[in-house]
Amino acid sequence: MVTVQPAVKRETRNVAIITLAGVILMCAVFFVLHLFFSDSVPFNYTVILAGVCAGIVAVLNFFLMGLAVQKIAAVTDQDEARKLMQKSYYRRFGLQVLWIIAAIAAPCFNIVAGLIPLMFPGLGIRMRGILAHVFPKLAPKIGIGDDPKDD
Repeated sequence: MVTVQPAVKRETRNVAIITLAGVILMCAVFFVLHLFFSDSVPFNYTVILAGVCAGIVAVLNFFLMGLAVQKIAAVTDQDEARKLMQKSYYRRFGLQVLWIIAAIAAPCFNIVAGLIPLMFPGLGIRMRGILAHVFPKLAPKIGIGDDPKDD
């Protein structure tokens, strides 16, 4: 059994919050667009289901990356570390490819809503970095520069 380090837990929690907010915002945008363009923009269970599932895949991908980095940090041999990172990358990439195939192939998912949330973790992390740079006093409140002893 792998012990998950506090930093991985904290960052995964932050990414989960960012992703949830993104999925909610995406669903709201779909709803508003559906009000104006009901013939071309659907808003039904397929949008919500695809958004939730894609959000789960995105957060799981980030968590698995955190576990891989945690494991690699404990390895002293650079070649072994590189192999572990490549193995992790291919597995996580494969997970996303399988989800994309499912989102495209299964009629219970809206394709667009199934793809957009995959970008939320990266966008959220970048936005946190920008906010921390622009508003340095805000940084600890958005989870950047937290003291690990606080966990």
